[in-house]
Amino acid sequence: MDALDAAGNPVGVVSRREMRARRLPHRSTYILVLDARGDLFVHLRTATKDVYPSHWDPCAGGVLTSGEDFAVGAARELAEELGVDAPLEELFPFRWQDAFNVVHGMAYRAVHDGPFRLQPDEVVRGEFLPLEMVEERARWEPFCPDGLAVVREYRSRLSERCQ
Repeated sequence: MDALDAAGNPVGVVSRREMRARRLPHRSTYILVLDARGDLFVHLRTATKDVYPSHWDPCAGGVLTSGEDFAVGAARELAEELGVDAPLEELFPFRWQDAFNVVHGMAYRAVHDGPFRLQPDEVVRGEFLPLEMVEERARWEPFCPDGLAVVREYRSRLSERCQ
């Protein structure tokens, strides 16, 4: 995968292990998968994930391979994690930094009602939640903080459109 400078430009190619160990900036995709009613698909990550194990994730997606385009990576991740092919709508660039990650990302939306073929190495189970219930549920269950930030930004942009 590509290691990035502070501006998001590739400066080298590293392994995933090295990227995690050195907390190197990298590119990633975040895909909000909504059903026809507008409910959001959330999934429980496996206990073996290298970041946020056993957390609920409101986004499909993941780290891009070296040189991979965001849209190509998002489609690949959607197919790998959930086993579906659906049109992707680019939403907004997304930056995230915490103790585990420094991410230069892109958020997308896909509409798909299922069924899904969940990748057993990454996903334990999943379910649809009303969008407004995601934050509430995160009060008592562990959710990926970067995914929650994507949901907040998405909801903020939706409410701006409605005004």
